[in-house]
Amino acid sequence: MNLVYKNEKLLFGVMLAVSMLAWGALLIGTLGQALLYAAAFYLAWYLACYVAQSALVAWLTGTGVRITAQQFPDLHQRVLACCARLERTSVPEAYLLQAGGGFHALARRFPGNNNIVLDSDLVDALDDRPDAINFHIGHAIGGLDRRHLHRALLLAPAALLPLLGAAYARAREYSCDRHGFHACAELASAQAGLAALAAGGKRWRHLDRTGYAAQARQAGGFWMSFHELISDRPWLVKRMAVVRDLAQGAPVEPGAPRHGLAYVLALCVPRVSLGLGAPGALLTLLTLAAVLATVAWPAWQNLEARTRMTQAVAVGREAAAAVERYYYANGQSPATLEQAGYALIDPGHVVQALEVDAGNGVVRVYPSDMRYRGGALAFTPRVDENRRVLWRCSGEDLPAAVLPPDCRD
Repeated sequence: MNLVYKNEKLLFGVMLAVSMLAWGALLIGTLGQALLYAAAFYLAWYLACYVAQSALVAWLTGTGVRITAQQFPDLHQRVLACCARLERTSVPEAYLLQAGGGFHALARRFPGNNNIVLDSDLVDALDDRPDAINFHIGHAIGGLDRRHLHRALLLAPAALLPLLGAAYARAREYSCDRHGFHACAELASAQAGLAALAAGGKRWRHLDRTGYAAQARQAGGFWMSFHELISDRPWLVKRMAVVRDLAQGAPVEPGAPRHGLAYVLALCVPRVSLGLGAPGALLTLLTLAAVLATVAWPAWQNLEARTRMTQAVAVGREAAAAVERYYYANGQSPATLEQAGYALIDPGHVVQALEVDAGNGVVRVYPSDMRYRGGALAFTPRVDENRRVLWRCSGEDLPAAVLPPDCRD
């Protein structure tokens, strides 16, 4: 059985392509400055993650119970068996944790270690169906095998996009479910593992799994479609339906088709939380604002200034060409540009003023950009031994960074 959900690889390819375009555009748009910011951001991000994860590791080690051959050997054997069934050579460290009734299994990448965490309430709920615990162990191992957390920073630009980021997250969840399904010795155990998530520690035994999976047919309504499209997780009824079909060897049908208009509304909702909820959404928005303020916006302003300065240089060269023609015809510089027959054409309004020095023929162009008022582009002529006029472009009280290369001293 293919352990990777059919759409995960496709969505990963799209995410990777979009992210590479975004990173490349940022690099080109900032003329390489983004490398410095990216290095600083990555260092800060890594240090923050390291500190936060070290706190989690310390909390996990100081609170949870590490599952070993001596400590809960039955669970340890299940971890080993799941790794063998999933053909995983390295065995992750497994912990049992009282999570206050939150039924879930977690896979995290901590500095230097692969860890899986099992909710003790979930393990207790499945005490009389221990093979169902394999589903949650396999689900957690699936996240490690697919390296989902490792790719987060690389795919960050695409992960923010509406529809795409959440679709990839849901595809990853289905892939982890397939790993959990394959880790079970009995096919029906995967359904039992999901039933415990749905109905709780006692009632799951009496859950009509077929009837619960049939609820997936109701997931095609507008609001259910919309809220799933902006969510990182599929509806649990859909996950049950998929596992049911896998167990029966039937074609996988996760539920009714989604409502078409839900896609339109979901397209207007950026995935800013990255699966972290409201605090994550706020943190992501603040991070994006900081990046724009410190990198993108100044880079855009510099690019716009260079573009306008290049246009001003083109105006200056046209004026210099008119002065040159007047010199060849009259043997001297004109008193004004009008005398040289030059009429300013400036559709972009990049020039505030334009003049020629009657004594030496120097043409000066004064940019209209308020940031560079008082500065000028100077086109200085000289006559060579063949009596040809040669021009030198330079900036007067203008920063070299905004000048074209041939106008820098």
